[in-house]
Parts: sequence; structure tokens; C-alpha cells
Amino acid sequence: MVAREKDTPLARKGRLVGLVIAGTMLIWLAVQMLGPRLGLPPRFVFLFDFAALAAFFWAMVVVYQMWQVRQDEKK
Repeated sequence: MVAREKDTPLARKGRLVGLVIAGTMLIWLAVQMLGPRLGLPPRFVFLFDFAALAAFFWAMVVVYQMWQVRQDEKK
């Protein structure tokens, strides 16, 4: 029962990371496709590029933290 209680926050964090990655990718693709059609300036489109990079970096940091927790549980 104790292991299951520890997995709940990790599972919740994992779902959040998955949603952030999928949502970031969908928004980024939409901006890349619609940006030129709507006449958005390139620097506005680059802003979304940097926001996507920041979101992916955050996701990698959280996944690394989750991995560290799992490694500590094995010891």
C-alpha cells in the first residue's frame, strides 16, 4: 500500500508532463502553420519557438526529477 501512495504523485506528475509536451507540440504546429497565413511578423512566431523550447526544457527537468525519485526508491 505504501508504494501505491508514492506512485500517485509521480503518476500525476507524469501525466502533467505528457500533457505539456503534447499541448506544446500542437500549439507550436498551429502557430507554424497559421502564422504566415495570418501575416504574423516572424519575431512573433519566434516567440512561440522560444516558448516551446522553454516548455520542453521544463518537461525534461521534471522527467529527470521523476527518474531520480525512482532511482532513490530502488536503493
